[in-house]
Amino acid sequence: MSYLVTYYLSKIIDKKFFDNSGEPLGIVKDLLVTFTQEKPRVVAVKVKIKGQDRILDFEKFDIRRIQYNCVVYCEEIIEYIIPENVNILYLVENILDKQILDINGRKLVRVNDVRLVKVHSGSYAVAVDVGLNGIFRRLGIEQPAAAMLSPFKWKVPGRYILFDDVEAVDSTTFGITLSKPYAKLQTLHPSDLADVIEDLDKKSRKALFESLDEEKAADVLEELEPEAQVEIIESLSIEKAADVLEKMPADEAADLIDELEDDKAELILNEIEKESSDDIREILRYEDDTVGSLMMTEFLSFKEAISVEDTLNYLREVKPESDTIYYLYVVDNDNRLKGTVSLRDLVIADSNMILNDIMRRTVAYVYDTDELDSIAEIISKYNLLAIPVINRDKIMEGVVVIDDIVEDLLNKRKTE
Repeated sequence: MSYLVTYYLSKIIDKKFFDNSGEPLGIVKDLLVTFTQEKPRVVAVKVKIKGQDRILDFEKFDIRRIQYNCVVYCEEIIEYIIPENVNILYLVENILDKQILDINGRKLVRVNDVRLVKVHSGSYAVAVDVGLNGIFRRLGIEQPAAAMLSPFKWKVPGRYILFDDVEAVDSTTFGITLSKPYAKLQTLHPSDLADVIEDLDKKSRKALFESLDEEKAADVLEELEPEAQVEIIESLSIEKAADVLEKMPADEAADLIDELEDDKAELILNEIEKESSDDIREILRYEDDTVGSLMMTEFLSFKEAISVEDTLNYLREVKPESDTIYYLYVVDNDNRLKGTVSLRDLVIADSNMILNDIMRRTVAYVYDTDELDSIAEIISKYNLLAIPVINRDKIMEGVVVIDDIVEDLLNKRKTE
């Protein structure tokens, strides 16, 4: 017969614990778990004995379930010395009532209780309870609530999240005790992470954002609302802000820097590598309602005499971002726009042909100083995913992609 007892943190916290003869010894205040095992294992108990807080070895404790309640027994009082370089988590102090991120649900939830299981090898924290049942259990009305709802055939659904699917986002919880805080957050899509960050307080936003690598941080920053973007950048050091903005498309970085105080904006621009900084400054010189202010300066351009094979090899080597590869732009030696090549045309063409043979010479374009309102009509008319931007000398300056146009239109509607 298997040996397994499930119990809840709320059923033993602030309750008396006893010796084997039934005499009370003190009050249980917290459980300590370690992450050296596959699951968080309970290794110690924080108790209060005669008004003094003590950390005792859990090996000498036994938890027995009696119907809906639990009784805690202690065979022998032995102090527990927390080892160095071991990840220890206090379930009450660090988890209970704290905000956590449900990785699968991609949203913030509040921990109402912790579910544990006792097996031959010890006790383990297996899940957090984020449902209404957890609140009822904490208040001691779980059974009365169930009895009240029973005539209506209603049940309060349980809501549990396995510890494997939990990541702390409050800087006062896991941050110090885990060796790799926020590791699971790296698996989320940037837009999901942005939603999480926007729900956090200022301190937790900063802590979570700084835990991301620069590539991920840049992707997440692009997805945030402008107010949240500015708040986060202003909370970072000049060096950190520059490192993140350097990874963003120049047009996105320029929009964000434009919202900062002039002094801080200049400090960040001076810290960014010169090539990226020059691209951002180029965009910043345009008025907000002009095409130049919205264009991407990263685009793929090739000379007319390059072969199809060489072009494909180059694309395989550089692995460009998806929004820079809608079209390839063919330019002359002075970087003047001559034509466009779609990916389809490139793939089906004979490898020995040159771009001059397959490019489309009639190209829809806009000038960098045109008003933004002119773009939507052209893109709609010609069914384009992106449109090249040139100056009055027909030299290519950048590209505007349809995503940015839609975003610009939506932002205008919000402010109307």
